[in-house]
Amino acid sequence: MGYTDKMLRDDALKGKNIVVTGGGSGLGKAMTKYFLELGAKVAITSRNLEKLQGTAKELETETGGTCLAVQCDVRHIDQVEAMHKTVIDAFGKVDILLNNAAGNFISPTERLSANAFDTIIDIVLKGTKNCTLTFGKHWINTKQENTNVLNIVTTYAWTGSGFVVPSATAKAGVLAMTRSLAVEWAKYGMRFNAIAPGPFPTKGAWDRLVPGDLKEKIDLTKKVPLKRAGEHQELANLAAYLVSDFSAYVNGEVVTIDGGEWLQGAGEFNMLEQVPKEMWDMLEAMIRSKNKK
Repeated sequence: MGYTDKMLRDDALKGKNIVVTGGGSGLGKAMTKYFLELGAKVAITSRNLEKLQGTAKELETETGGTCLAVQCDVRHIDQVEAMHKTVIDAFGKVDILLNNAAGNFISPTERLSANAFDTIIDIVLKGTKNCTLTFGKHWINTKQENTNVLNIVTTYAWTGSGFVVPSATAKAGVLAMTRSLAVEWAKYGMRFNAIAPGPFPTKGAWDRLVPGDLKEKIDLTKKVPLKRAGEHQELANLAAYLVSDFSAYVNGEVVTIDGGEWLQGAGEFNMLEQVPKEMWDMLEAMIRSKNKK
């Protein structure tokens, strides 16, 4: 058994109805596929309905499950409320919300317009707020228990990062929302958790974030102690566990899955990994020589 194998038993999400925002491609698609394989019904949302419908048809063919495509721009509360109604009409209820829709680009902050900054804030933070309030208030009003929200954040939600300041700002807000509502809304039978992924290359998002020849010059996997990027099934395994009833006592947590990347950058002397063995031998000899005096 390896890290690309599926983790949970086949019926782990049987009877669960899930909404995945940004589910038409990339990591959202990978998580959706595994949810379907585990027996859940899944509604996927994004702005591009044609792409969504293609993904839904593909995943239904591959898994034999039920995947509903619903167009929705999470930045607009009226569209989120309409999406929620469409899913409720189709499935009867929703048990799990996965806030995965995101936007990001690299840029020196002084080059950003106010509109560019707002675009990321609106998708990531405002979009997560719109979906969370819509689904959460419905669960409270209908007294539906055993529900949960899983938010996709990033490790720089707590460290911050230059050149992706709008994303860092928005993700930090999402993480604060996750932890806050985990306490406040637990009494309604809701759980809130988050995942902070490291490098998980996806064709669309990866190319937009690190375009052209930059991928050769900025190899993000070199910052990972495990010296590799994550496999999509690894993230899907973690997400499936956190939305399943197996994690019923996990609430208010952010789980990092990055191969040790953020810790590599956090340790003051971690750059000494680059010191060759021969230089360590020389340094050791110098220290021993001084200690004998």
